[in-house]
Amino acid sequence: MRLAALHGEEWSLVLEIDKGGAPLWRHLGARVETVAMAPLRDTRGSTTFSLERDQPLSLVPTRGLGWFGEEALACRDASGMALPVHFDAFEVEEADDALAFTLSDSVCGLALDVRFADLAGGLVIEIRVSNSGEAPILLDRLASLAIPLPSTSAEILSWRGRHNAEFAECREPMPSQGWHRESRLGITGHGGPPGCYVLGEGAGWDAGEVLAVQFGWSGDTRLGIEPDDEGGYVLMGEALLAPGEIRLEPGESFAAPPAYVAISNHGRNGAMAFQHAMMRSLIAWPGGAMLPRPVHLNSWEACYFAHDEERIARLAKAAADLGAERFILDDGWFRGRNWDNAGLGDWTPDPKKYPRGLRPLAERVQALGLEFGLWVEPEMVNPDSDLYRAHPDWVLALEGRDRPTARNQLVLDLRREEVREYLFNCLDALLREVPISYLKWDHNRPHAPSGGAEQVRGAYALFERLRAAHPAVEIESCSAGGGRIDAGILRHTHRFWTSDNIDALSRLDMQRGFLAFMPPEVMGAHVGASPSHATGRTQTLDFRAAIAAQGHFGVELDPEAMAEKDRARLAEWLDFAKRWRGLVHGGKTLVGEGVDGLAWQAQGSGDEYLLWVIRKSHPAQRRSPPLRLPFAEDRDWSVRLLETTGSRHVLAAGDGAALKAMREEPATVSGSWLANAGLALPAIPAEGAAIFHLKAMA
Repeated sequence: MRLAALHGEEWSLVLEIDKGGAPLWRHLGARVETVAMAPLRDTRGSTTFSLERDQPLSLVPTRGLGWFGEEALACRDASGMALPVHFDAFEVEEADDALAFTLSDSVCGLALDVRFADLAGGLVIEIRVSNSGEAPILLDRLASLAIPLPSTSAEILSWRGRHNAEFAECREPMPSQGWHRESRLGITGHGGPPGCYVLGEGAGWDAGEVLAVQFGWSGDTRLGIEPDDEGGYVLMGEALLAPGEIRLEPGESFAAPPAYVAISNHGRNGAMAFQHAMMRSLIAWPGGAMLPRPVHLNSWEACYFAHDEERIARLAKAAADLGAERFILDDGWFRGRNWDNAGLGDWTPDPKKYPRGLRPLAERVQALGLEFGLWVEPEMVNPDSDLYRAHPDWVLALEGRDRPTARNQLVLDLRREEVREYLFNCLDALLREVPISYLKWDHNRPHAPSGGAEQVRGAYALFERLRAAHPAVEIESCSAGGGRIDAGILRHTHRFWTSDNIDALSRLDMQRGFLAFMPPEVMGAHVGASPSHATGRTQTLDFRAAIAAQGHFGVELDPEAMAEKDRARLAEWLDFAKRWRGLVHGGKTLVGEGVDGLAWQAQGSGDEYLLWVIRKSHPAQRRSPPLRLPFAEDRDWSVRLLETTGSRHVLAAGDGAALKAMREEPATVSGSWLANAGLALPAIPAEGAAIFHLKAMA
């Protein structure tokens, strides 16, 4: 017996290797030093009502020979009989940054490749099953990960949601029986990536052991946690496969979606940092590196479907006058598209709205100094379209059954090569004819019926082919807002539309949920109109802009409809976003909570931060208490108050002289004071925020 180990910055993975059978889990968690140890079975005494040969959690647990928990792999022969998988041989390859196993079952004719690797400080797990036998195999289940959790695990954080209410945080104790999070929409769903956080006892934002996991898949998924009978837990995640969907002929293989695991002893913020680093490593930026993220103006809430070339040209001119850098023409530009009930699938400009096509418009936009972007929804079709009339068989449908629509549309069957070919040719022609540098790629309904794993793979193939043909074009993933945000689609895109709800109060929790897995530079965050089109609530322009500045900043309103002083103030916020985006994007993100309902968020390099202090509701105290900042403790800081937002009221009449002076010149504050006594705050009313600039002293 020997141990195989892989170590990250804050974590260790240790497996026991012996003759025959699959390797056994010894440890996954805080970093440890591996020394000579007794075999695992020798450390576990006999118990009542158990097999004489102990069966601990293996690398890929399967049933039949003593493991009674969830199985990570399940398959059948061509007749439908379950195959009793049991790996009886394996090979291992070890390197400083990776650990790879090849397991084989000589009876069932299966081979399994499992690879663990350090990815940007986190852990990525990749699993592939192959048919090494002589007969077909039906694959019912292949988990992306099956890992142990310690007995000290205390809570599960997950997120659920719906359209216009994404990323609602759910906090639950570890289960007595079992816990599951599933999505069966055919897409990721509005609860965000398939993933969760597991918090150790006493873990918080900045301290304690936290494990965060997500896996890269844009279809149906299942994540589960079950207690074992040793006091610990097993976490398993997978793409949900329909029975019989995956048939492996001899020599064929199937890869599970990769799983991304972050482990930190520095609380939720520590795990979040590793998740951000891993996600950043997946993004294929045009030119190979992220450039400053252009400030957007999107046409949707400014005019919806009611537009033509002159209307859009005026809107683009207003965008340029504000200081925007990219203009996106949203839905309504293509043939027959005056509402959401027609036109999807017919990807040519509407001759009534754009009789000269889109190229003259795009050139007018470019002449203003703006990039030109375009909304598309390639994976969908309206029954009222030339495409559907010509090819009604090209949609996901059940033979002889109704075809349920959503938003007046059906889902194209991307499993079919001819469908992908048609869509590629449409998009390719647009991108060749029109100087488009950005596509807002939407997906506005769940799949009924499901196209399964092959539908997801077909979508990925379309993205890949289009990216290869037009590598300079950026793509935004939108799905009725935040319905398809995950590490799988991130490999093909550069931005997510977080939600169609851009009410600033709603966005506070949504954006914090988004940041649990994805970095701020890919978080679409716009300044919307007031009252909000989604909620009807009214907020100040400054508050709306301050919250949008936490992500990839944009505007989603008609500047011409604003008062002149408001347009001037919005232009100042565009300047603010451009001035600070180098600090806000690409670095660390830290979040936390203060007393009396305060929340804070810091984004920066580690030596320099932009700090938001936010109040959602009316304060209970007369003055805002000082805010403790744990990240600041190890050095002294220069602190300047940049902006305050919110409507003034009787409890927020004015600030002290020192705070007023901090608006003009930075103050020097010791790190120990900021961490333990706290940062003095200005009066922050309900639906208000204060933004500080912190820079470490030399």
